[in-house]
Amino acid sequence: MKDITNYKTPPPGTVSTQQLADDLNEFYCRFDKPCLTPYTHSDPLSTNHLTTQVTPTSPPPVPLICEEEVRRVFIKQKTRKAPGPDGVSPACLKTCADQLAPIFSKIFNRSLEMCEVPSCFKRSTIIPIPKKPKITGLNDYRPVALTSVVMKSLEKLVLDYLKDITGPLLDPLQFAYRANRSVDDAVNMGLHYILQHLDKPGTYARILFVDFSSAFNTIIPHLLLSKLTQLSVPTSICQWITNFLTDRQQIVRLGKFSSETRTISTGAPQGCVLSPLLFSLYTNDCTAKDPSVKLLKFADDTTLIGLIRNGDESAYRQEVQELAVWCSHNNLELNTLKTVEMIVDFRRNTSALSPLTIMNSTVATVESFRF
Repeated sequence: MKDITNYKTPPPGTVSTQQLADDLNEFYCRFDKPCLTPYTHSDPLSTNHLTTQVTPTSPPPVPLICEEEVRRVFIKQKTRKAPGPDGVSPACLKTCADQLAPIFSKIFNRSLEMCEVPSCFKRSTIIPIPKKPKITGLNDYRPVALTSVVMKSLEKLVLDYLKDITGPLLDPLQFAYRANRSVDDAVNMGLHYILQHLDKPGTYARILFVDFSSAFNTIIPHLLLSKLTQLSVPTSICQWITNFLTDRQQIVRLGKFSSETRTISTGAPQGCVLSPLLFSLYTNDCTAKDPSVKLLKFADDTTLIGLIRNGDESAYRQEVQELAVWCSHNNLELNTLKTVEMIVDFRRNTSALSPLTIMNSTVATVESFRF
């Protein structure tokens, strides 16, 4: 564990590891907004033009979870994975799958029926993993959540159900959690748009690689509830997901030290099975309006491509500003320091292009980017 977390005994006069654990827990809860006004369709924030028009259909009935499904998930547990705060190990579920499946299938169905997740399933232990060798601040630790293995099993079953019913309504330029699609398809689609555009005279492309600060931690449950409803997710599942994301208890563990417990009602724990899909659904209504601008997404990786002709960048710059407004309305924080732009311009004898500005910050230009 010391090797994984880069834990070292602090020298005299530095902040204690106990204090660091408490500070990190406070830092990871910085996006928590438990008292926001419930979202309604008349909310002016929902009128932003970066939306996809979705016509709700009658949602399919929520199927009962059978013993065989639970047994299958338990048997597939990876025994080397760490247990969650409840101490139940993957090896236990795998070894005793036949005996435990009948019990937990009833618990899972009861949870879905009551639209409530047991509090012990919602607890998480955050393990801070250094992002780089030299730590200069709290943001240099990536939070990885250890959650209940039993809850992860239930999440996998709900995940399969959500993918089936939301797939046909997802933004076609969202490449995560789509059948027969991958990150390679997202890259190839972006290249196709750019190269096809550059075949025309007097054209160039500006590509904005967007970085969000702690993307999963910023999800507002009641906003997600409204978005899921528009995607024809049954009300009971919407309420169950909302309950799962609210009133969650978490601690930060750093070596042998543990922080004070915090209760939060914002975000989806990084490391939970449902978190990437929930974020994809949360951002599903974030699309570009102008046909000369393409907004490609793979979970929380977002790329805005401006196909510029005759030096007219007005549509591209407008979409960039609309994206910033959408993020503000949906509690996402654009990291302007890590958001970068690449310009592809094969024209001859052209003057330098004006830099792009987001929220009064000039976006850095790069020659290459690893997607």
